[in-house]
Amino acid sequence: MSETAALLPDSAQHPAEGFGATSADRFADAVADRASRSGSRTRWARALGWLARRPAAAALALLWLLVVIVAAVWPGVLAPGDPLAGVPAENLQGPSAAHWFGTDQIGRDLYTRVVHGTSLTISAAAIAVAVGLIAGSALGLLSGFAGGRTDAVIMRAADVLLAIPGLLLSLALITALGFGTVNVAIAVGVASVASVSRIMRSEVIKVRSSPYIEAARASGNGWLRVLVRHVLPNSTGPVIVLGVLEFGGAILAVSALSFLGYGAPAPAPEWGALVSGGRDFLRGAWWLTTLPGLTIALTVLAANRLARGLDSEGATR
Repeated sequence: MSETAALLPDSAQHPAEGFGATSADRFADAVADRASRSGSRTRWARALGWLARRPAAAALALLWLLVVIVAAVWPGVLAPGDPLAGVPAENLQGPSAAHWFGTDQIGRDLYTRVVHGTSLTISAAAIAVAVGLIAGSALGLLSGFAGGRTDAVIMRAADVLLAIPGLLLSLALITALGFGTVNVAIAVGVASVASVSRIMRSEVIKVRSSPYIEAARASGNGWLRVLVRHVLPNSTGPVIVLGVLEFGGAILAVSALSFLGYGAPAPAPEWGALVSGGRDFLRGAWWLTTLPGLTIALTVLAANRLARGLDSEGATR
């Protein structure tokens, strides 16, 4: 059987069974599906190969992120204490077997507060990434597929957003939306829309010119079917990688805004707020800022390490 016939589904090889679609339509879909699966397998193979060449770094990153996920979903498993309860007589004690991260100025266990604050910071970062990916992907898909004036208008708007520093844009949005963890997350997500839309647009333009897209159009498929069935699935790979990278950046941005006092009000133990709360005690209680800051840094580094492994281009280097 020839390669063309092998690509065709059974219903396309037997027209009596493929009653609802032409063989050309089925052929175009089969070619697109095979190209999509092949590209996906290649991407994951490269990612696994890159991680296999660095097993120690990959294992440490995965282990740390697993601990972070457990702390975010089930904080009581890692720290069963009350993050808001303190013993004033035990204030500003250094790290010890009784208090792994020491205690703060009113005697609260810092380790417990870091663990219970994970859910606030990670959930805010997840919301920010979701907002950026959904809005940015939609704009990039529309811009790259429609072209013309639509493309020009969307990309000029993206240029304006990219010209504004992300933190400054987030601060402006928070001023309009108000303080709070969710508003901080939305502001951080909106600040990342422009970069996501540009990546998505470039992938859509590349996929749109592929032979199987032309075959799908020539077989009579409408633009909407081609867009949803072929263009969108084959354009999301780099956007997913960017989403993992943006997750680390979102943690930094959310923590920075929380440090400045725009996040959840005290005494909520957000990571950025914990760093901010210890800055007045740097001389005699270094652990109040160092250990929460180290937690933020390790989480961002672990996310970036895995994102580089998922990057098909970075995986080959």
